[in-house]
Amino acid sequence: MIIHQKSYLVKYYQNNLEEVVNALFILWGWFLFVIIMIMKIYFAGSIRGGRDDKELYALIIKELQNYGQVLTEHIGNANLSSLGETVMGSSDIYTRDMDWVRESEILVAEVSTPSLGVGYEIGQAEALGKKIICLYREDSEKRLSAMIAGNSKLEVIVYKDIEDIKEILKNKF
Repeated sequence: MIIHQKSYLVKYYQNNLEEVVNALFILWGWFLFVIIMIMKIYFAGSIRGGRDDKELYALIIKELQNYGQVLTEHIGNANLSSLGETVMGSSDIYTRDMDWVRESEILVAEVSTPSLGVGYEIGQAEALGKKIICLYREDSEKRLSAMIAGNSKLEVIVYKDIEDIKEILKNKF
């Protein structure tokens, strides 16, 4: 019985090679889709440095979720104040975030609001050889730090609004 089934399958595949090739292309496409969907993204945005852009952060995170898993979704939480996370201690936050930076394939940072934490995360990601995209709002009242603007290992992109960011991310992912 098993021999008969094997010979039937061999004949079927020999007679339907085009279908087999098409099926393999479909499987390969799904494989690539799964790889993209599990890309781990670290989004960095100001917390203790100021929460004026929290709504923008939420929109950026939502857009980034089209390209992978955002490890730092909490950055866009409207209830997160400039006091930071109060449930965890600073040491636990540091350990968790550094683990996430190491785990991620890419760091995307919104750098219009100066933040020591965001700068530190960018530096750690750079030391680990991660791809880094820094988004800077054109009409920001604050100048971008020379440590970010002058670093050739960072991709600094100036934008006007969320529509620009959507287009930027579409082109980068």
